[in-house]
Amino acid sequence: MQQLINRYFKNTFLILVWVCASCGKKSSSLPLASNAHTISPTKAHEIITGANQVPEVLSVLKNKKVAIVGNQTSVVKNQENYIHLVDTLLSHQIAIEKVFAPEHGFRGKADAGEVVKNGIDTKTGIPIISLYGKNKKPSAQVLEGLDIVIFDIQDVGARFYTYISSLHYVMEACAENNLTLLVLDRPNPNGNYVDGPVLEPEFKSFVGMHPIPIVHGMTIAEYAQMINGEKWLKNGVQCTLQIVKMKHYHHQKSYSLPIKPSPNLPNNQAINLYPSLCLFEGTNFSVGRGTNFQFQVYGAPSYASAEFAFTPQPNEGAKYPKHENKLCYGKDLRKLEKLQQLDFSFLIDAYQNTTDKEHFFNNFFVKLAGTQKLQAQIENGLPFSEIKKSWQPQLDAFKEIRKSYLIYP
Repeated sequence: MQQLINRYFKNTFLILVWVCASCGKKSSSLPLASNAHTISPTKAHEIITGANQVPEVLSVLKNKKVAIVGNQTSVVKNQENYIHLVDTLLSHQIAIEKVFAPEHGFRGKADAGEVVKNGIDTKTGIPIISLYGKNKKPSAQVLEGLDIVIFDIQDVGARFYTYISSLHYVMEACAENNLTLLVLDRPNPNGNYVDGPVLEPEFKSFVGMHPIPIVHGMTIAEYAQMINGEKWLKNGVQCTLQIVKMKHYHHQKSYSLPIKPSPNLPNNQAINLYPSLCLFEGTNFSVGRGTNFQFQVYGAPSYASAEFAFTPQPNEGAKYPKHENKLCYGKDLRKLEKLQQLDFSFLIDAYQNTTDKEHFFNNFFVKLAGTQKLQAQIENGLPFSEIKKSWQPQLDAFKEIRKSYLIYP
């Protein structure tokens, strides 16, 4: 009898161990826990983001009144979960006075271009101030009483991804109000190459503020150093920067984002294709907004092929998608091998095969391209290889400037 009892307890213990081990599945969902006191050890050579170096961050913020520029990607890895930076710092009694929210909002739910209103974070009660719409730059009034501002947002390395434009305005406001900006660095998932036409000054806008190529190949902290060093801020002012660098990162190292950086970049394939497909936003073709495969397809009712089709319908991040409820014909790129450079052959294909060339381009295309030349080149039937040669001299000049601001090999 005693042997049976011993065997029972032994088996029960083994089952409990197996169940507990099975519970550690990775989660990238919010809401986020607030008990972020213990940060899990990382695997050898695993990338450690700036935000995940909590002791170093806390040493900078101790006894300071803090504001955070962040969104749903501003997270700290705790065990196998991701805890929002705001919740992490609050758990360590850091005085967070307000949160500044960029495009798509603090929790990352708003459509591209949608006005994000000021409000209160329902979880923490902290005031949220929008940096999108009319008030892209924090005012002296909202910065009053602060000691330091944190910038912690996941970028994807494209000139028209507006988080680097928000970075510009935050740096400018900090410089004008004698505040330090603490940048918690994160990997650039498209940081392994530099490519595209360099923006010409006359086409400066919120989707392109600086004379850089479409793919700049820099992390957010490296880019902040370039903004300072090239004196791109108003009146040439420079921001006092403090950077928490990553560990084990280099520019050729692949990185899978744990949380989607915006509603319409749902996975690695979309993020990789985004720099090449975003120019479709300046055309009458859809890139899959209103589907579950955004930035992994392109198409329109006017595309002269029935090889692939999709129908955009309203969903999260696309309340009013282009060609809503209309059958769009086009190409499916979901199984395309990872791009290592820009590829505008998709644009060329769409233009050559549309039955509505007259309305293919709209005014937004030139803003996204940063030059008028690209539209003319596509309209004139130039092959992509020739188009690429035309931007090479300016691209080579940018690469030389870029070298001075790199933190990582």
